[in-house]
This record gives sequence, structure tokens and C-alpha cells, in this order.
Amino acid sequence: MTTGTSGLDTFPKLLLHHSRERGERPAIREKNRGIWRTITWRELGEEAAALAVAASERGLQRGAHVALLGDNRPRLYVAMCAAQWLGAIVVPLYQDATADEIATSIQRAQVTHVFAENQEQVDKLLEILPRCPTVRCIVYDKDRGMRHYKQPQLVSYDALLQEGRELAAQKPDFLQGEVASGKGEDSAFLFFTSGTTGPAKGVVLAYAALIDRARLAAAIGELKDTDVAMAYLPPGWIGQILFGYVQPMVVGYCICCPESPDTMLSDMREMGPTYLLVTPRVLEALLKQVSLRIEETGGFKQWLYRSCMAVGARMSEQRLAGKAVSVGDRVLSLASDLLIRGPLRDMLGMSKVRVAYSASDAIDPDLLMFFRTLGINLKQLYGSTETGFFVAMQRDGVIKPDTVGAPLEGVELKLTPQREILVRSPGLFREYHADSEMTARAKNAEGWFHTGDAGDLDQDGQLRIIDRMAYVGALKDGSPYAPRVIENKLKFLPYIREAVVFGDGRDMVCALIDIEMAAAGRWADRQGVSYIGHADLAAHDEVYALIADCIAKVNAQLASEPLLAQSQIHRFTILGRELSADDGALTRTGKLRRHVIAEQYRALVDAMYSGHAGVRFGAEPDEVKIRDAKVTAPAQTRKVA
Repeated sequence: MTTGTSGLDTFPKLLLHHSRERGERPAIREKNRGIWRTITWRELGEEAAALAVAASERGLQRGAHVALLGDNRPRLYVAMCAAQWLGAIVVPLYQDATADEIATSIQRAQVTHVFAENQEQVDKLLEILPRCPTVRCIVYDKDRGMRHYKQPQLVSYDALLQEGRELAAQKPDFLQGEVASGKGEDSAFLFFTSGTTGPAKGVVLAYAALIDRARLAAAIGELKDTDVAMAYLPPGWIGQILFGYVQPMVVGYCICCPESPDTMLSDMREMGPTYLLVTPRVLEALLKQVSLRIEETGGFKQWLYRSCMAVGARMSEQRLAGKAVSVGDRVLSLASDLLIRGPLRDMLGMSKVRVAYSASDAIDPDLLMFFRTLGINLKQLYGSTETGFFVAMQRDGVIKPDTVGAPLEGVELKLTPQREILVRSPGLFREYHADSEMTARAKNAEGWFHTGDAGDLDQDGQLRIIDRMAYVGALKDGSPYAPRVIENKLKFLPYIREAVVFGDGRDMVCALIDIEMAAAGRWADRQGVSYIGHADLAAHDEVYALIADCIAKVNAQLASEPLLAQSQIHRFTILGRELSADDGALTRTGKLRRHVIAEQYRALVDAMYSGHAGVRFGAEPDEVKIRDAKVTAPAQTRKVA
């Protein structure tokens, strides 16, 4: 990790430091039209300075809010640097957000300047411009399709950069003065939360809070300026900003921007990241890709895969338990790594990954162990936007798959009688933007933040996340009920993309199933099942039988766990369309918005609990089928019998 940065308390100061200390080292790489282009730390500093001067000429002032709208691109990060150079507060937005969602964020933050990637984003901004009178300037990067746009607020990135380069030479003292004026306690970012349990909140974070947590996490991960990370997750999410902007500013490592989501894996293979942030949703998608490929191979290859993964699993379990590994097992592990696990890591673009973290949501222990079995040093971390992201992390040598690790240095945790996790940390947010009442409810006078998550601490002080407090409940008979645990087990299976379970206050658990179209479609092709589109495939009896088998396996797992045995799924239905963020069922980070889903699918849920075999729903021409699931007798009952 970089040393000598303790007095650098803002990102512009850190940028100037890296420009001097490692000026010709790569800061950002981007793939464009099949070619990787490198921006050095010196070039990044010079471009950010020029852009800052030009933005100042166009009215950007200290304390103003600047929105960023687009995919991970070098110019998006340069714009971030330039805005903060002038003391402005950066507001990263989700690139796939609708015009109405963008308007709400811009109105609440009173954004004055926006940096947008391309015509798609500019069109959304122009649509909402009459509702957003504070917006004075829209800077766009790619001008394809925009040559005829004449709105006075629009200016191209290239034109602004050229203007800034001409002015920068005339104002060297201005630039130095702006950087020196920045302080660690200044606001750096305004992030809008995902809105899992209600309306999104604007979270204000200071430089000092982010830099403190980033430095500590970098020390734990033993990050170096030679590390390489991929910038591929939504820039509107704090996790991407932490790993793709804050930590690079602290450590000095390079980030790589893939050409597109479609080329993500091949681009990862080319760049070979050593440091990786993933979400459970990404891991589930990768696992399903592997599972599909294995299912389509011949019998010998399937046997070889299962044998090699069994060896890897045994080695992982022995290491986690602190047991000595025999010479024979080491030889078998080396052979399995050469034959299967190594090639799979390479296929996933993770052959050089030294450390990877899963964040954003709780991960199923089996999913974590699958990637560790592959030989990937995947660990969990826990945090939220309000806590500066880093609250607890798993450390090498003390990893427990069902926990998120021990609290980081400086973090204090305590649990309420209802098991809500309270956090006090140097990384805590300053406030909810323009909402002092909500701030006071979330963060009390003693500095404790109410996370809204339920959890507990084990005997080793490691934190276990149960679910959101709003979702933890009990069945009618008093049995504990936590939907996320059940849903994660379902999503671990290749044919289930998303699952939503219901049961709080009811006499049994029922589930809405969203099938994984690619996996279920390939299975149907092999079985000779003909279909036209998602809805048709989801309605087939053969697919219902396939999903029933999947649920039976999960129920068998639940039956073996005393606390979950009564939460087995009794009835289910398969949705005829995917749950998506565009219809409000998911957040932009892929989390379930349960209150929205419960309302949208109320008729289906009521029908499952009423014992119906089917129900008319929405615009579907036929009844949506509802089926019973196979329930396994709990382990305790079986022993008594």
C-alpha cells in the first residue's frame, strides 16, 4: 500500500500526489473498439485540472451538486476529479435509471451541472429539463447522433476540455488555491440509496470518512499500487465508487473499464484483475454459466468436473478448519487445479485474482464456498451507504461462510433486543440530504446508526446477517421466518433466477419463482419441450416439475436446520415475466423491493394461500398455475420416528 499519504485528506490532493509520485504509471485503462487505451496518473491530473477550470468558467461553484450519468468510462472519473477539485459534491446516478428517477434525484439535490455519457442519457435529461430548472450545464462525452442538438445547456466534453486547457495555463494559482481550500470534513459525495424498503434517501459522505475506511480496508487486503481492478458495476452504487475511485486514489492502483457488459468476461481475461468486487447477483450469474456448460458436456467430463471440485471442496474445508493437509491431498489438489479449476478460473477472468470481496447483499454460504473451491480468495464484507461501506470484513485464516467477518478497527457494534445492528464508526455519513428529521431517526445523539439489518455475533465476534428488520418475522405457529436465507438457497440452483417467498404471520411459506430463461430454455430444448418466449416456457407442466424438484432439494436442506425446518416452501407459482428494476420489482442494484412485489402480485399470493390450483392474473390469456411442493419431515421428527 502507498505510504506518505496521511496528510492528504481530499481526493484532489491525492490525485496531485499520484501525478507527482507515479506520473507515468497507469491510472485508468479503457477498451474501445477492441483496443485498450491507457491514461496515466499524470494525464489524469492534467485533464481533471483543465476540466475544472472550464467548469468553473461555466458557473460550477464550491458546494454545488454535480450529477454523473453513464457507464464506467475514464471521462466519468475525470469529471468526478474535476468537480471535487472545485469543491463541488458529486452525485453518481444509475445509468439505466428512467427519466423520472433521474428527475427526482436532480430535484432533491438541486443539481446544477451534469456529465452524461451519450445521446441516450442526454435525451433523458432533455426530457426532464423543464422540471429541473437548477440544471445550467449538460456536458456530453459521445456525440454520435447529437450533431443537430442545439440546446444552450449542452456542451461537448471535447469542447469543454479544449476550453479548459487554454485557460489552465493562465490560472495556475487558481487551481492550486482550489485544491488547498478543500478539507477532509467537506462533503465529497451524495449517494442515493437503493430504496429496498422505501423511497431512496440521499446520503452525504465526507472525504475524511471515505478515506479513513478505504485506507483501513486496503491495509487488510494488503493492496498495492501494482494491483488492477475492474470497473464494471453501476457507478451509482457506492461499492463501485469505493473500489473504482476512492481506493485507487488512496492506494494508486489501476482500474480497467470493459468495452461493454457483453465483453466483460473476455475483457477480464485480457486485463487479469488482481483485486475484485462482486455482488451475489454477479456470482449467481457466473455459477449458472458454469453449471450450464458442465451439463452440456459428456459423462466423463461431468465426472471429472465433480471429482476435481470435490477435491477442491475438501481442501477448502480443511484449510478453513485449520487442519493440516496431507501430501496426498496436495497432489490431488494440484492435479484437479491443472485439469479443471485453473481453466475455470481463466474462463471467468479470475486467474490472477489475489483477493475478491462480495458485497451489496448477503451471499449463500454454498455460493461462497463454490468460488473458494475454485481457488478464488473470495470473502464477504458488510456495510451500507450510510456506514461508508466498510463495517465488517472476513480475514484470511478466519473465514466462516455464514458470517461477514469481524468488525473493522474503529467500528463499534451493538444489537438491540430485537437484534437490529447498530453501528458507530469513523466512516458514518454526515446526514440525509435536506432531511434532518430522517437523519435524527437513523443516527441518535450518541452517534449510533440504526442499520435496519437484523443479525447476531457468534462466539468469535464474527457478525452474521439474518435479513432486513422489516422482513424478519414469524410464521403463525411462532417459528422464526427470514425470507432472504430461503431465497438465496433457491437462487443457488441453475434454473431459478429470482425467488420471492412469503410467510410472515401465515401458516406456511409460499414462493413466486422467476426462472432463469437461458438455463430453463436449454433444459427444455434437451427434453424436446417446444415453447415461444418466456411466458410460454414458464407455463409448461414440465417446467413446473423441474422447479418442483429444485424446491424439494431446498426443502430437504431446510429440514436439516432446526431454525428453518418450519420455513419449507409448501406452494409455488412460476412468473410469466422477469422481475426487473424498470417495473419497480427490483432496485437498480438487483435487490428485491418486497413491498412493490407484494402489491403487484397480490392476486397470485392470495390464490396460493387460498388453496387454488390456478388463477387469472393480469393480461395472461390462461390461468397461472399454482402447485404444491414436496415438504421433508424435519430432522428431529425423523429421529423420533
